Amino acid sequence: MDNPVVDRPDQSRFELAIGDELALAYYRIEGDRIVLTHTEVPQALSGQGVGSRLAKGVFERIRASGRKVVPRCSFMAGWVSRHPEYNDIVDG
Repeated sequence: MDNPVVDRPDQSRFELAIGDELALAYYRIEGDRIVLTHTEVPQALSGQGVGSRLAKGVFERIRASGRKVVPRCSFMAGWVSRHPEYNDIVDG
């Protein structure tokens, strides 16, 4: 079962819960854009595709919000460069 990516605007981050661990994507809002600033995947989850699951969920949530995304985080920038289906929401 896939866990959903959850937006926590009070903490300026998206979360993906895997067991007792959280993969996180931090952001800031700039007008109608979400700037992705940092991604963290716990070492215990490394190499299991968790970062990619987090990224896909983040980009899907941003698309659903009607906003654009600015991937300043190197992980998110690299991920979206390999997924051109999200080019329509990338700004910058």
